[in-house]
Amino acid sequence: MLDKRKFYINGAWVDPIVANDLEVLNPATEKPVAVISMGTAADIDRAVAAAKKAFVTYSQTSVEERLALLEKLLAVYKRRYDEMVDTITMELGAPKTMTREQQADVGVGHLQGFIDALKRLKSRDRLPNGDVILREPIGVCGLITPWNWPINQIALKVVPALATGSTCVLKPSEFTPLNAMLYAEMIDEAGFPAGVFNLVNGDGINAGAALSKHRDIDMMSFTGSTRAGIAVSKDAAETVKRVTLELGGKSPNIVFADADLEDRVTGSVLECFNNSGQSCDAPTRMLVERSVYDQVVEIAKRVGREAKVGDPTQEGSHIGPLVSHVQFGRVQALIEAGIAEGARLLVGGAGKPEGFETGYFVKPTIFVDVNNDMRIAREEVFGPVLAIIPFDTEEEAIAVANDTNYGLAAYVQTGDPKRAERVAARLRAGMVHINGGPHRYGSPFGGYKQSGNGREGGIFGLEDFLEVKTVHVPDAA
Repeated sequence: MLDKRKFYINGAWVDPIVANDLEVLNPATEKPVAVISMGTAADIDRAVAAAKKAFVTYSQTSVEERLALLEKLLAVYKRRYDEMVDTITMELGAPKTMTREQQADVGVGHLQGFIDALKRLKSRDRLPNGDVILREPIGVCGLITPWNWPINQIALKVVPALATGSTCVLKPSEFTPLNAMLYAEMIDEAGFPAGVFNLVNGDGINAGAALSKHRDIDMMSFTGSTRAGIAVSKDAAETVKRVTLELGGKSPNIVFADADLEDRVTGSVLECFNNSGQSCDAPTRMLVERSVYDQVVEIAKRVGREAKVGDPTQEGSHIGPLVSHVQFGRVQALIEAGIAEGARLLVGGAGKPEGFETGYFVKPTIFVDVNNDMRIAREEVFGPVLAIIPFDTEEEAIAVANDTNYGLAAYVQTGDPKRAERVAARLRAGMVHINGGPHRYGSPFGGYKQSGNGREGGIFGLEDFLEVKTVHVPDAA
């Protein structure tokens, strides 16, 4: 078992102020693979002090200096790529093939996207009225990241902080802390100055809240549940710091009769199941035009039955376990709620798949004849669970799609480009995917309503970490 009790503070691995061990479990085996320390407010104080001190000089570095450091980090990450794959597979349970192609790849893609954006960023501009606009690093940033796409969110927060000249303290999820500690090693190896990046493990109630409330933190960037995001916002309000949030989703996926049904329904079901359904932007509500409803249900049934779960250490397209016993219980409760509320179970259901009694494995599950008032249509399940809902008209589809507290992503499947554009414009979501259009590195990621505020990735992600200063110059003679 790995001993990972230390924190990375001020350029060194240090012991926690008070010992408080937590075992990190492999969700496929339910066995411990490492032990970490759970930080306290005192550990957060030490990390914030280091970041505050480092900001004085790091904020004055040139774009060229920071670009050179980011390029070194990219080279280190690529060289240690397989270590990241093995680490995420072990602590998250994401299958090795998926981790290599998606989970770990984001550490390269987002970093390159920020490097490209930083080269285009204007730190100084002049308004038509003659005043000068300066874009300056916001300060010391508190970063809290989730377990479901760990390096994705770490890269989307740590990299723009470092790119803009800010400094930061990262608190990763205690369920998947090992990839964050590996990333800290990479940052250290790349040669970033001491105190610019700091890492303290811990839970949200103690370490996370201490970070959000801290008077020397200038900005909080949080990804996780809407409930926790509200708590971060309340904690941060006393010091009026900037808060950006990337929260939950219940993304609608509108399938019109003129879509390539075989291709788009198959792709949509697989995307819902990807990462064991543990994605905030997963297309978990499939709204289907009634004239092709039966046909879509048959395609979905076939794809759902063919979906397999399996050992995450093995190559292949199978689904791995959920991250924890707690997450397993939540998903099981919502599957049971779907059955109790009268949705028709098409594939899967409650309990573990046959042969997977050990590990937090769930059955890939599809419900049909769902209405938008059911819990499985309104709550974020965060497991491989799809709800299929019929509709009659385009207007009804848009109304049902928007009838949610969330607004992260939406999906449209249609053979009519004008309809695709028309419907996309009316969906209250931060991102709309048309006919399988993927999210690309450098594009903004974020949502409307209770899915959060702010945008991550590319030039928009850099802007979240910048303050705007107006310099009023004298009138020209």
